Amino acid sequence: MADLEAKHPGELEYLQAVREVLESIEGVYNQHPEFEKAKIVERMVEPDRIFTFRVTWVDDKGEIQTNIGYRIQFNSAIGPYKGGIRFHKAVNPSMLKFLGFEQTFKNALTTLPMGGGKGGSDFDPVGKSNSEIMRFCQAFMLELWRNIGPDTDVPAGDVGVGGREIGYMTGMYKKLAREYNTGVLTGKGLTWGGSLIRPEATGFGALYFVNHMLEKAGKSLKGCTVAISGFGNVAWGAATKATELGAKVVAISGPDGVIYNPNGMTKEKLAYMLELRASNNNVVAPFAEKFKDSTFTPSKKAWSVKCDIALPCAFQNELNEQDAKELLANGTWCVAEVSNMGCRPEAIAALQNAGILFAPGKAVNAGGVATSGLEMTQNAMHISWSAKEVDERLHTIMSSIHEACVRYGTEANGYINYVKGANIAGFMKVAQAMLEQGVI
Repeated sequence: MADLEAKHPGELEYLQAVREVLESIEGVYNQHPEFEKAKIVERMVEPDRIFTFRVTWVDDKGEIQTNIGYRIQFNSAIGPYKGGIRFHKAVNPSMLKFLGFEQTFKNALTTLPMGGGKGGSDFDPVGKSNSEIMRFCQAFMLELWRNIGPDTDVPAGDVGVGGREIGYMTGMYKKLAREYNTGVLTGKGLTWGGSLIRPEATGFGALYFVNHMLEKAGKSLKGCTVAISGFGNVAWGAATKATELGAKVVAISGPDGVIYNPNGMTKEKLAYMLELRASNNNVVAPFAEKFKDSTFTPSKKAWSVKCDIALPCAFQNELNEQDAKELLANGTWCVAEVSNMGCRPEAIAALQNAGILFAPGKAVNAGGVATSGLEMTQNAMHISWSAKEVDERLHTIMSSIHEACVRYGTEANGYINYVKGANIAGFMKVAQAMLEQGVI
């Protein structure tokens, strides 16, 4: 870590992600001198390559705008690079390196042959028109297209990138590459190569994982109150499946504040979450204006609402130590990261020290990339599976991830350290692949 901090000063998110993994795997790593001899850790923490490029586009006023685009191809030991594209004003190399590093282990946990990657731009979609988003996506792909492909690097959506953006980027890729290859991006529309269940997969998979956690602990989701941060695609999927499984979603939130929703979600409320996301305004307050049984409190987080289960679904480091203490004081007994690295290290320590159920994003939210992998398989076979088939495969994958976490994370006192379990399970698979493929 000292060497890495000296080499990459100021890259806080990236260094945080690496430290968490190294602390978890230290004991296992030291039992494998062959890993040390091959310098597996030193090689694994550095991405294979980073592409940085200028993205120039014209807004609706005819003014020229310039953003920075990135694609980080982190590790391909077990398959082609796979990971989302994020459009957000805070995107920088540190953020994408952390996400690519996490993605490497997450993809390994899915049991599918996918390496780790991530990309994005500091383009801010908030307040942009549909035409502006289309022109930016086309300009972004104009720079990226030569470095991706169905057997090389397969991007997907992420924060600020949903089905609309994937559509615009796929259209531009086809025009530039002059080939109709449905497998080059995932999260596509159902009429042109997409997979059923993919939009819901991250949130659905998260609740399948949480369900396994609760069953292992002798508990049930039915009747539980759930607080969710965010209101975009991931939060929507989590809220939908939590409601379906008998829980009551009592809070969602946005940058502007929190919605208290004491009566839980209905089909109309869930549908309206998608409308809010599609508006590009990035505010949640209109939810309370439309549904009078809910209330909006500005500048508050979802964690201010009393709940049994807390699900961070928005952004990295969104839940800090004070939030964790507030949750514990309110009686919360389960926290599962649905966003990548959604909790600060101090928050994780507080939750684990309290002995409550806690699981990290790389395990909990792996359903999204797992279903992207299933979309890749369908594209390669030129077939489409039914929603039931995809959902069954997603169930199987999330169950196997939970089993791996339990196998590697059960401590002497019986407490299941899901962070340790997920990190070791993912690391061992990638490390062994790197070892067997030689020094490259």
